[in-house]
Amino acid sequence: MREDLVLYLAGSVMVLALLIKAPALRRNWDQPLMRAVCALLVVGCLLTFLAAPPSLAAVNEVTGVVNCAAPLVYGVLTAFSGASVVLILHWAGGPADGVRRATRVTVWAFGAVTALIVALFVIGEAPVERLRDLDTYYANTPWLREMIVCYLLAHTVGSTALSVLCLKWTLRVDPALRSLRWGLALLMLGGLMDLGYLVAKWAAVGARWSGRDWDFLSTHVAPPMASAAALLVGSGFIVPMLGGSAPWRDFSQYRRLRPLWRALRGFAARSVTTVPLTWWSPVGIRLIHRESIIDDGLLALAHWFDPAVRSAAYEAARGQGLDGPAAAVVADAAMLAAACQHRTAAERVYGDGAAPAASGPDPGPDGPAPYRLGGQPLGPLAREFRRSPVVAAARRAAAAATPT
Repeated sequence: MREDLVLYLAGSVMVLALLIKAPALRRNWDQPLMRAVCALLVVGCLLTFLAAPPSLAAVNEVTGVVNCAAPLVYGVLTAFSGASVVLILHWAGGPADGVRRATRVTVWAFGAVTALIVALFVIGEAPVERLRDLDTYYANTPWLREMIVCYLLAHTVGSTALSVLCLKWTLRVDPALRSLRWGLALLMLGGLMDLGYLVAKWAAVGARWSGRDWDFLSTHVAPPMASAAALLVGSGFIVPMLGGSAPWRDFSQYRRLRPLWRALRGFAARSVTTVPLTWWSPVGIRLIHRESIIDDGLLALAHWFDPAVRSAAYEAARGQGLDGPAAAVVADAAMLAAACQHRTAAERVYGDGAAPAASGPDPGPDGPAPYRLGGQPLGPLAREFRRSPVVAAARRAAAAATPT
């Protein structure tokens, strides 16, 4: 029963992926790659919903034909394998004429195998309904034996091709494309689980041919692996789609800015009144709100920035092998961390009206202008603010230098 729920869950994930992809498909129907992805998702949805034993029983009951669901599922599985190969052909690229020719050959080949599966079922005899062990139960039955071999061979070719392509693509994809790398990793892991399912199926069927009984591999080992593979493959397709979307990018930036927001929100609140957010506020609005608080906090700390701290941190970062731009981000983050520490400690001793530290710039009206950060992007600044050992050292030094 648990495997059935996982299959339905995997089908729901693929439906979600298809819904996300539908607007792009409508706009770019002329792109073969887009059509190949959506075709694979459609066939995958059908497969995951049909493969669960309750669905198999429902199909047999509606049609009135014992085991009618078997050639239906095997045919859809073969179509899924063919769609995987077609997707690989488009992903691999090459001359357009060559890709179209290979696509036509693949469609015709897997279409012929699907038709052969149906024909073999029709001329064979399967009088006993088997929802979970049809492969092994009829492994030695004439014509049904050939039907089982056809679907296993076609599925092996498709699953192997998809796994190999995902591995090659993962090795050369840009590391900055994290959502794509995660999607490919999930697809590859799903392909490996599917190959495990196929190994269990081939072993159980082969054992039947040699007079042994390894049915447990087909009945108890293969189904959980197939369910996990379906869920991983569905997730592998949906992660890059979400990862490349504007809401996901906004959410990623919103999450990355949390260290700066936590450090600066108290300083910003004293000079600026922010509009409260509701629980249903969109992530884009939340990101703007968080960025505004951070900007206001930076302005509130402007008189507490110490260029000497920045210079020391810059030299320390360069000493660790960082290039100029990366060292500048670390230096600004270190200066900001020290300013937060100085002002927090001073206010704890002297109250909210505490003057800036003596080592910082003069805040008086006739003194020099307050030091500004170097216009660093907030995302890298937040990352170094949280992770850099140079920033941690500047924070500790500021804590040791402030009055207690």
